[in-house]
Amino acid sequence: MFQIFLRARALSFIWARFGDDGFRARSADRDYETDEARIGSIVTAIDAALYEAEFEQSGLSRRVDDVLARAAVTLGNGTDEYLDRDALDSYHQDLFTIEISNGQRRLKELEAAIAQFRSIKAALLSSFPNYKASATRN
Repeated sequence: MFQIFLRARALSFIWARFGDDGFRARSADRDYETDEARIGSIVTAIDAALYEAEFEQSGLSRRVDDVLARAAVTLGNGTDEYLDRDALDSYHQDLFTIEISNGQRRLKELEAAIAQFRSIKAALLSSFPNYKASATRN
């Protein structure tokens, strides 16, 4: 306990000796810039995650549409096509079905994630209404 008081007295002696006036706070402008930078880094991270999810969603959507088109071609247009379909066509049709279901499942997951990212960003921006840089972002 005595050491704490001794340390405090020594520090106050040093500050008095070398002209330090004690506690000084930063300017309000510098505090504002610091807060803006902190909020900006969070908004940037959310925007990056949102962009990547939307990019993945658009690419996957195109690929699922392509697989749907290829599956339609191998399906045939006869009324009894499923009865006398070649084994290779049936195998490809099964692969297409698996790919389509996996792609559609992932598209639903991405849609939910994108909605959550947008919700997080909206909550963040509503919590910090003075954040100015948000006008240039989504």
